[in-house]
Amino acid sequence: MKKLSWFNKVMYFFNIVLTVLTFLAYVLPFLAPKLFPFLSVLTLVLPLFLIVNALFFVYWMLQMKRQMVLSGIVLVLGITFVNKFYKFSSHDIPKEESDIVVMSYNVRLFNLFQWIERESVKEDIKAFINDQNPDVLCIQEYSETANVDLRIYKHKFIFMQGNKIRTGQAIFSKFPIVNKGNIEFPESDNLIVYADVRKGNDTIRVYNMHLQSIKISPDVTELESNVETINQKKSEAVFKRIGQAFTKQQVQAEILMKHKKECHYPMIICGDMNNSAFSYVYRSIKGNLNDCFEEAGKGFGETYNFKYYPARIDYIFADKSMKVKSFQNYPQFKNSDHYPIVARLKME
Repeated sequence: MKKLSWFNKVMYFFNIVLTVLTFLAYVLPFLAPKLFPFLSVLTLVLPLFLIVNALFFVYWMLQMKRQMVLSGIVLVLGITFVNKFYKFSSHDIPKEESDIVVMSYNVRLFNLFQWIERESVKEDIKAFINDQNPDVLCIQEYSETANVDLRIYKHKFIFMQGNKIRTGQAIFSKFPIVNKGNIEFPESDNLIVYADVRKGNDTIRVYNMHLQSIKISPDVTELESNVETINQKKSEAVFKRIGQAFTKQQVQAEILMKHKKECHYPMIICGDMNNSAFSYVYRSIKGNLNDCFEEAGKGFGETYNFKYYPARIDYIFADKSMKVKSFQNYPQFKNSDHYPIVARLKME
């Protein structure tokens, strides 16, 4: 440390602070958010921590400084997190008639209130669904008022709620639905719907989830500031709200975990989790299921139109008894604040 220049001493200090924060982010997925609601926010920026640690590693390595060991250790310990953030390669196994194609999509009420200033949004969404032709379609923030005709599906379960603005969850299926229900959450308008679909001799439980929102707009204007306009109280309120949302998500995840323990069918869980793949909530809900993006996706796998960050908060999880043959997200399809995701599965 004594041999470092004053500039490098400052850099190393920030390197140490970053290391501590990164280690905290590594541990937080194993700790309930209600214990450390404010710290849980760190899981949202873990990929950024990994990137900056990599930059520190390169910085010290170019100078042949032993300080590179610190970031090197952090990166080695975090290697298991990389696939959750970015996939360098994917696979796409040839289609078979027995495959099951599953789509999950938060349609934001089919643009009912014209958030996107384009008249064709709901027709574009319908055309995309028809083109992809999924066997099972899970929609979050569904609107009956938008009057989108999805008659290609013979079987469906739609659960609507609300008075002035009615919104809901929907499961559409080409296979018969032999059982269905909903799971409501305490002190929340969010919920889960589920349906048992019969494909041949197999029955599959499909959960369509929409967990508590952290209520940050896609252009993240709430978090933007500069020296002249910084508002500390507002920033603190935003982080407090995120922490409270994570605490609610924990309760919601635990309700789902309890419910799925009583199900003896192979299952698919999909929908809008409103949290990252580095969170306690993700780890709890995924359990021993396969994350279809990790199995067959490519790139960042972003599912939410966040201005500066490739956020992946929508998921399709599949039972271990199913082979994940392909996974695709569609960030180019900007007809909601979320992007559709599609997985092709095969019972093994």
